[in-house]
Amino acid sequence: MKLVSWNVNGIRACVKKGFLDYFNEMEADIFCIQESKLQEGQIELALNGYHQFWHYAEKKGYSGTAVFSKSKPLFIQYGTGGDSPDLEGRVLTLEFESFFLVNVYTPNSQRDLARIGYRLAWEDELLKHLKELDLKKPVVLCGDLNVAHQEIDLKNPKSNRGNSGFTDEERGKMTSLLNAGFIDSFRFKYPEKQDAFTWWSYMAKVRERNIGWRIDYFILSERLASSLIDSHIHHHVMGSDHCPVVLELEI
Repeated sequence: MKLVSWNVNGIRACVKKGFLDYFNEMEADIFCIQESKLQEGQIELALNGYHQFWHYAEKKGYSGTAVFSKSKPLFIQYGTGGDSPDLEGRVLTLEFESFFLVNVYTPNSQRDLARIGYRLAWEDELLKHLKELDLKKPVVLCGDLNVAHQEIDLKNPKSNRGNSGFTDEERGKMTSLLNAGFIDSFRFKYPEKQDAFTWWSYMAKVRERNIGWRIDYFILSERLASSLIDSHIHHHVMGSDHCPVVLELEI
């Protein structure tokens, strides 16, 4: 089984930059996107053979997630089911016969960390959701998690320490997630691989020089480790400030 996750930073813009070429080339069983940045009816994607599930943010042109799947899920959940409604379209859960898929776009803490309190509370709610699902079936979590977990996961860890996406608090939430019975599929396969990034600033020549961060993930229930074939980063694919990440599982 092949799964793809990509923060497209606006699906309408990404379609103009080759999204459909990549989508068709991959022939994924499940293809997830984050930051769709649209409302219902603003785009029609001809994805033959795929069921489409969209979770829109209330705010126009903001956030949003979607999943395109060859197989019809048994159940779909929008949000985590927690106390706070998912008005930003950040969590989309699909139940399949053998596993749960959770597509996530984690809130950014913002440059001045003005939103870090909201984000940390949001992560607590997400972890509760994942643990509840994991009691029933294995979980595949994917998406833009907006954090570089370890120093190896960004180009300049010393100068970015304490910045949004690399605070001790955000990194600690990722550690808590992994300690709760989950694995980072890429680091499980490639624990020492350096310069493996999924996001680059739009500043001049930053991507060309590979000054990036790894903030897009496939996280798996530990019991899926034996089913993990490979975890890839398609850094060569343009169309967004993020690149796609790919998971191959034997399910």
